[in-house]
Parts: sequence; C-alpha cells; structure tokens
Amino acid sequence: MEQSTVFGHPKGLFILFFTELWERFSFYGMRAILILYLTAETLGDNPGLGWSNESALELYGWYGMLVYMMSIPGGLLADRWLGQKKSVLVGGVLIILGQFILAVDSLVAFYSGLALIISGVGALKPNISTMVGGLYKKGDIKRDAGFTIFYIGINIGAFSAPLLVGYFGEIVDWHLGFSLAGFGMILGQIVYVFGQKHLKGIGESHKSNPESAALMKQPLTKIEKDRTIVLLLSFLIMIVFWGAYEQAGGFMNLYAKQTVDRVVFGYEIPASFLQSLHAFYVILLGAPMAAFWLWWKKKGKESSAIFKMAIGTIVMGFGFMALMGAAYEVSVLALEKAGLYWLLLSYFLHVVGELSSSPVALSFITKLAPAKYASFMMGAYFAVTGLGNKVAGWIGEAAESAGALEVFTGVTIFCLAFGLLLLVFVKRLKALAHGAEEDLAQG
Repeated sequence: MEQSTVFGHPKGLFILFFTELWERFSFYGMRAILILYLTAETLGDNPGLGWSNESALELYGWYGMLVYMMSIPGGLLADRWLGQKKSVLVGGVLIILGQFILAVDSLVAFYSGLALIISGVGALKPNISTMVGGLYKKGDIKRDAGFTIFYIGINIGAFSAPLLVGYFGEIVDWHLGFSLAGFGMILGQIVYVFGQKHLKGIGESHKSNPESAALMKQPLTKIEKDRTIVLLLSFLIMIVFWGAYEQAGGFMNLYAKQTVDRVVFGYEIPASFLQSLHAFYVILLGAPMAAFWLWWKKKGKESSAIFKMAIGTIVMGFGFMALMGAAYEVSVLALEKAGLYWLLLSYFLHVVGELSSSPVALSFITKLAPAKYASFMMGAYFAVTGLGNKVAGWIGEAAESAGALEVFTGVTIFCLAFGLLLLVFVKRLKALAHGAEEDLAQG
C-alpha cells in the first residue's frame, strides 16, 4: 500500500518522530537530575538521598547499563510475540508508571520506579527505531535521511528536558521534576496511539503476517552471517564510544556541579542545564555535518559507516583532551574552579564525534541485520550502549579515587588509539558487508 508523505517521507516517520521526542524528553529529563538527586543533602528546602559520589556513580552505571540491556529481551519480545508496534505501546506505559512512582518520596518507590523505567525503555527503544526502518522499502535512498530526521526528534527532546525537568527538579522539588518527565511520556503515547492510521502494516507481529512467519524459519545465508559479524564488531566500537560519551550524565555532571565555575553574568547556571548542551550542539551541527559527509563522499573519499565510527571515536578523544585542560587548571594550577569554556569545548567535540557515529549506526543496523532478527539486533545495539553506560560508571568511580586529570588523560589516549586502530581494518570490514556499505555511504 502506497504511504502518504510529508517532505518526501512517510507520515508515519513524523508520528514516530514525536513519540520518540517525548520518550527522550522523559528519559533525559530524568537522567539530568538523577545523580544530582542521589547526592543532594538529606536536609534543606529540596532534600535528596544524601549518597556519596561513589555510590551514586555506581548506581548510575548499573541503571545506564540495565536500561539499555533490556533492549535484548525487548527486541526478542517483538520478534517472536508482540511485534514492534505493540511493544512500543507496552514500553511507553511502563515508563509512565515508573516516572510517576519516582515522584513518591520513598526509597522503595525509587527502586520500583527505576525498575519500571528500565523495563519500559527496553521494550520501546529498539522497536521504535526498527519501525523507522520498516517505513522504507529496501534500497530506498531516503532511509538514511529518515533516520537523521528521527535523530533530530531525539535531540529536541534531549535538549528541552534538562532545562524544564532540571529547573523544576533541581531548583524547586526533585519529585516534581520526575513527575514532569512522566507527563512528557504521556504526550508521546497520545501521539503514538492517535497516529496508528499512518503506521498500518509497520511493526506488526510475525504471527499476523504469513510471509514474515515463513522468513523466521529460514536459515541465515552466507552473506547474512558475514554482515552479522560486521554488526557485532561495530557493537564493540560503540561500547568504547558510549563508555566515553556517557560521562556526561555521570561524572561530568558531578564535575560541572562541584568543580566548574558556572557563573555567567552574575548568574550561576544549574548543573542540570548543561545536560542540554549535547542536544543543542546536535541540532546546531546536524545539517552541517550531514553536508560535510556528503561533500566528503562526492570527493571520492572513504565514507563507510565503520570509517565514520572510527573518526567519531577519535574526535571523542579530543573532547576528553579538552577536559584535561579543565582538570589541569584545578589540580596543577590550583585554581578554585575550572573554566566553563573547557566543558563547552568538550561537549562540542563529543557531539561532532556523536554525529559521525550514532545516526549512521541506526541505519547501518536496519540495512545489515537479517530480517528475522531485526528487532533483536537493534536491541543488541542498545544493549552495548548499556554496557557503555556501565563502563562510564566505572570510569567515573575511578576518577573519584585516581583523580580527574589522570582519568581524562587515560580516556583520551584510549579513544585516540582505538579509533586509529579501527581505521586500519576499515577495508576488510567493508568486504564482509557485501555491498551494503556502499548503499549506506550514499546517504
């Protein structure tokens, strides 16, 4: 059935765009205040849980890992039983329940809310991304552009959430912040439910589609197996990348609050507000970065997904080199606070690295993953993102004992070395993709 379009893309893309925008508003709003709530003093106008930095970072690492690791059972749930469409709906409901339970001032409610959010994101996140791929026919050159549009929606939510949820949570009341994140997810579910007419035939259960059911029984071909190997190797890259990137919500969040001079024109910027910087840079740099890679491709230069991931990891290393400057000011020059400009530069470079890696990875998976394991492989991608979050927690804990300068230096060296090593193997990995990489590079 021919789909109606907006700006040349299926209308269903924009339903998923706004659904994911509000889901990410909910997720990043909660993330912006989580570690600050954990470490806030138990007394005062806006009391928190009073945890130590080490304990808070440990829980943040476990939460960040589990919230994405649950994408594997979430993907299997969709592939084998519910289908992607119903899984997204179930996940959204669980997230709403979790956010509002977090609004209750109780330790039992806190852990229960986290558990529901973890389960909900696991059911929703891999399946809504796979549905975006399902809107486009095989070989459609607009697929990559569709994922870029979808990625912009993610970052509009990620940009606005720390400002709104961060203000009401950090300045007014933590539990009000969690409630606001819950209302964001409600808006996302309303858009999704009322937009179903634009998603007909997308993300349905295999049981309701005889052709899909037959496909599930077929063994993998040699090409599919080779492409799966490429995907698994790309997952290793993303563990390293997200392990560095996710310092933003953990150690870098605490570092900004406790060590960085956030006073601008006499006003102290709340630490949670800085969580919007990543998304702001993504919105600002998204189009220029896409234009750059298109220009690069037209010049006949290497522009495969693996190449872009390697470049992204290297640029991430330069971002941590900027943080070395901040740590140097405090630990070596003995300044009371580090300059805010180091953090601004670091986040800028992190986003340049992100835009070279993350949007293309989503499209990469929908092109290389065997159809029978589409949601599972997307779930596996988000699961390795979760492992990256846990690595981020370990790095943050190490910084508490080893010192910020030493840890920032170590992350810088590792990212640069790992990225350069990847560049050596780009051609071999492209050969295993059996031409799928050529299609991707055209986007």
